[in-house]
Amino acid sequence: MPNRETVILVHGLWMTSLVMWPLAQRLKHCALQPKLFNYHSLRKTIHANAQSLAQTVRQQPPGPVHLVGHSLGGLVILQALQDEPALIDGRVVLLGSPVNGSVVARRLYRRELSRWLVGRGAEGRLAWGGGDWHGQQQLGIIAGTRPIGVGHALGGLTGPNDGTVTVAETRLAGCTDTLQIDTTHTGLMVSHAVAQATCRFLHDGRFSGST
Repeated sequence: MPNRETVILVHGLWMTSLVMWPLAQRLKHCALQPKLFNYHSLRKTIHANAQSLAQTVRQQPPGPVHLVGHSLGGLVILQALQDEPALIDGRVVLLGSPVNGSVVARRLYRRELSRWLVGRGAEGRLAWGGGDWHGQQQLGIIAGTRPIGVGHALGGLTGPNDGTVTVAETRLAGCTDTLQIDTTHTGLMVSHAVAQATCRFLHDGRFSGST
């Protein structure tokens, strides 16, 4: 029996790898072998965490490796692939990642008393975003549209959003496919619909047919 394809799950800001456990369990049921990647989201830069992720990728057994990142985790993935374009031969899914920069992160970073809440991650992509996607991997983006979360307490969110990140902030020119699901920013990690969609994209390279 052939080995299952590996999918490395990358958590977001303030979190640990354990928050990705529900999604990992669901991905096991669609012939994927999940691995949880843990990193310091506040103390280290996105670039440093991307280097650690690349090292983890290289430690995986032979076979395709996919990457799935929630929020800041998606930005760590993009940085790793920018630094090393051929790092993986699989696909990538970003869940609520503010690839165009986060208005919530910018507001926190600009206030001296709250700057620690975004840590060193705000020094680059998290607050101000990056460029378009030019990578060789197929990349899918899922955005939440249930507007319940910390972002509303801080203000600044306009248009459809998941309570922390707007749909517009997740858009990335050059990506393969996009999908919006009625869930919150945190809910993206535990939603059954998100897990189904992620599984389909990792296998087929499209979200079409997902529920």
